Amino acid sequence: MRSTLFLAILLAALAAACSTKIEMPSAFPTPPPKPAAEPLAKLDLKRDAQLESELSAIADAAKGKVGIAAIRLDTGDAALVNANDRFPMQSVYKLPIAMAILDQVRLEKLDLEEKIGVSKEDMVRAGMRSPLRDANPNGGEFTIRELVRLSMVESDGTASDVLMRLAGADNIQEFLAEIGIDDLKVINPEKEIGRDWKTQYANYSSPLASAELLRWLDAAVRAEGDQPADNTSAGNGHELAEYQTLAKFMADSNPGAERLKGDLPPGTYVAHKTGTSGTQNGITAATNDIGIIHLPDGKRFVIAVFVSDSPADEKTREAVIAKTARTIWDRWKS
Repeated sequence: MRSTLFLAILLAALAAACSTKIEMPSAFPTPPPKPAAEPLAKLDLKRDAQLESELSAIADAAKGKVGIAAIRLDTGDAALVNANDRFPMQSVYKLPIAMAILDQVRLEKLDLEEKIGVSKEDMVRAGMRSPLRDANPNGGEFTIRELVRLSMVESDGTASDVLMRLAGADNIQEFLAEIGIDDLKVINPEKEIGRDWKTQYANYSSPLASAELLRWLDAAVRAEGDQPADNTSAGNGHELAEYQTLAKFMADSNPGAERLKGDLPPGTYVAHKTGTSGTQNGITAATNDIGIIHLPDGKRFVIAVFVSDSPADEKTREAVIAKTARTIWDRWKS
């Protein structure tokens, strides 16, 4: 009798417990996904016909095709010469590749300290610029930060090709479309560009598209704080946010000292990326430099200069770029 009573009480208690509503969490504290990158609002460009005429006269020395786009960011003042034509980028295209990688870092799909394996098969051929290959002929592991630094500071072809593989060519174009850059295409890795003269023309940009890319980058850097004012430091930028780090690496860039920076006053801030092709039958397909330049009052302008299919020697081609930058700097410095 007692066992029957006990069993009845136990069953009643279990029934009561089962009927009690248990409050389960209806949501978890998962942060929302980060939004896709967005284009900047269009600037109302104020073209300077006299300045454009002066730049066209400077460009004549190249005896080839020259494209120029310069935009003063605070006023919209602009100088455009063949600015919507398409030019082979060569190593200029390392900048949009790096920017697409940093967007994936922002979205937490990648981490700057993540190590990536680089094999002998990843190396660009001898004769193409690659300090990574020269120092590590058998390959190794490198952080994404180091690969970006090598790509920007040393214009390292191996590092850039590994970043392009990591980002994915389709994802690079998707990122460019998201930020409103249409007339710029990243198609082939450097290993392919080095095999076939015509291939380099598939990786193209208009000067205006490159200037808009730089304008977007400048805004991204300023959203993180400001561009580092130091134009000489060669550190790894661990103390900086992602796009600040990229701007620092561009300011530390070794190639192209006689291009955008060549005729500017010593100490002028220039964060830039060069691109250079070989020469075939006396014609050099690409001598380029694009960058962000500071004026004495701290205001900034972006500039892209592409010299294509030129029979002139390197000194002349680089002088065209240097004189272009100085002429614009003089016009906008006050």
